[in-house]
Amino acid sequence: MKAVAYVRVSSKEQGRSGLGLDAQKAAIRAFAKREHIEVVQWFSEVETGKGADALDRRPQLAAALGAGRALRAPVLVSKLDRLSRDVHFISGLMAERVEFIVAELGKQADPFVLHLFAALAEKERQLISERTKAGLTAAKARGVKLGNPQLRAGKPAYVAAARRARTERADARAFDLRGYLESARLAGKRTLAELAGQLNAMGVPTPRGAKWTPMAVLRVERRLREATDYAA
Repeated sequence: MKAVAYVRVSSKEQGRSGLGLDAQKAAIRAFAKREHIEVVQWFSEVETGKGADALDRRPQLAAALGAGRALRAPVLVSKLDRLSRDVHFISGLMAERVEFIVAELGKQADPFVLHLFAALAEKERQLISERTKAGLTAAKARGVKLGNPQLRAGKPAYVAAARRARTERADARAFDLRGYLESARLAGKRTLAELAGQLNAMGVPTPRGAKWTPMAVLRVERRLREATDYAA
């Protein structure tokens, strides 16, 4: 099977470092080798995925779509958010008559699953933004001077702000994992042990980069329940 690969980072700093692009390429190569896919063309881009005109501002994605149509080959990406976190944008791409394969979701993920994950990602982005804004507003109301270097001296206000920042990062990572848990349940996995086994089979690491255990799954689900109306 032949495929066209597309990688993207959203900032010039990431583009200059090459780390984000290299990581995506490595993930795609590993997936392609495992699934016996031959990547015949690579397209690389440094551009944000936001906005209704995102495709117009991403000529390399447009070129990848054109190559996919010409070769009758799918476009292969490492993660769905390398295309977009906007469900309407993903829907528009589905109308381009080009198949997409998302390495992290597996070769068999159909358009319905891609739409589901895109909708989850869009909602998660909205929730994270709302919590971040609320946290900043609350911090300002308490008199915390955000960004003040003197707060880094171990003062209680800074310690509390740092703790909240860690919590927000942990929440964000839990939201990243939510889609995988939903996918595992769609595959018929129900118990914590089954979910852990499915995540390991998909090659998804825990937030600490380790293998999944039932307890690790439980911790993520607890965090999701505390942050949203997620129901396990």
